[in-house]
Amino acid sequence: MPKSRQSKPLRHDPLYKSIEEGSGHLRAENKSRNKRQTKQNADAESEYLDSASTRKILEIARQQQIEIEEEDNLELQNSKTVGGNIIIEQDAESFDGFSDEEAQWNSDAEKDLEEFEEQDWNYSEEDANPEDLEIFGRYVAEQRGASSNEWADKIMSKLHQLETTGRVDMTGGIGEDDFQDEGEEEGVMLPPKVIAVYTQVGELLSRYRSGKLPRAFKIIPTLKNWRDVLYVTNPPEWSNQAIYEATKLFITSMPTHQTPRFIEEVLLPRFREQVETEKSVNYHVYRAMKKALFKPQAFFKGLLFPLLKDMHCTSKEAIILSSVLSKTSIPLLHSAAALLYVAEFPYNPANTIIVKTLLDKKYALPYKVVDAVVFHFVDFRNYQNPLPLVWHQSLLCFAQRYKNDITTDQRDALMAVARIHTHHAVTPEIRRELLAGEPRMA
Repeated sequence: MPKSRQSKPLRHDPLYKSIEEGSGHLRAENKSRNKRQTKQNADAESEYLDSASTRKILEIARQQQIEIEEEDNLELQNSKTVGGNIIIEQDAESFDGFSDEEAQWNSDAEKDLEEFEEQDWNYSEEDANPEDLEIFGRYVAEQRGASSNEWADKIMSKLHQLETTGRVDMTGGIGEDDFQDEGEEEGVMLPPKVIAVYTQVGELLSRYRSGKLPRAFKIIPTLKNWRDVLYVTNPPEWSNQAIYEATKLFITSMPTHQTPRFIEEVLLPRFREQVETEKSVNYHVYRAMKKALFKPQAFFKGLLFPLLKDMHCTSKEAIILSSVLSKTSIPLLHSAAALLYVAEFPYNPANTIIVKTLLDKKYALPYKVVDAVVFHFVDFRNYQNPLPLVWHQSLLCFAQRYKNDITTDQRDALMAVARIHTHHAVTPEIRRELLAGEPRMA
């Protein structure tokens, strides 16, 4: 007898067919049902209260609030105070009285209250301690914002007032004897308290490494007698980091006509001291020199010219200074004016180094400056001593850069100087450059 066939297939249909036919556990949900539920939710969300219902709800809420306030007031009126303890009338029947300790405490409290009320509390300022009044006055002023200025600003205002009027109004906490005029006409005497403050500032600068400068130090560039105040801080004892920060502060805050004083009295002595003792310059002092060149006029007047005027200026100092000049951009007019001024100095190897550095900047110099440089080299016709290599290099640099800006007579004069002072490697190049140029018309 053949095997009977099963009515159901042994293997189910693929999953996508079951989903499409809507059979099995994974059949899709009825779309009509979903649409009906979505419509009901939308109808529920669209329902809102009309204006009449809203007024009723607000009126009921207002009445409930009034009832609550009336109940609270009634409860407060039904209560009474005895010896500082509140007793509600509804609990009066169950109140059996105070204990002995509570009664004693209440009687003592009533006596203290009576003594407090009988005292005379109308005190005058004469009854108070002056020191306490001063402290209280300062506190009130701070709370009202009256002392928003820093204490350093107060010192500055006192100094300014003393300089302009000869008198000062002592209301800022500094003693009146500190600003008394000694009658000297040579200058203004600094107050002892100001001297003490800036002496401490100098001690801080001697140990300064990084961070913010003292606030009292930052106001020095704005003072009229800033040199006197700066002297109190003892600049020779400042750290190298303090030299850089102070230079940056004074260069940016002080007028140009006053900045050379600071550079000459603070930066130049530190520069020369380090070159003399260490044969080099500290990194922070070097940065200070570059920062000072931010104002070229002040840099030249305060550091370059005083250094070159001194016949004891060493070549090491000039080399370091030329390094600063070569690594910093200088405006044309300032560079030309400096070159014109240095070219008129008496001969010194240090001057020649600076001249070569300024010529290497390749500026389009005015003819007046070019003529001054030509006369600077022509003056060496009567110089009998041998010249260093740097002099020949500076002449070669000038011939290379400005051979087309000199006249024929100037070229001939330079050729004559090259025949007198020769160098086996540099002089042939000087002659070649001078002959290759096209002189300008006289």
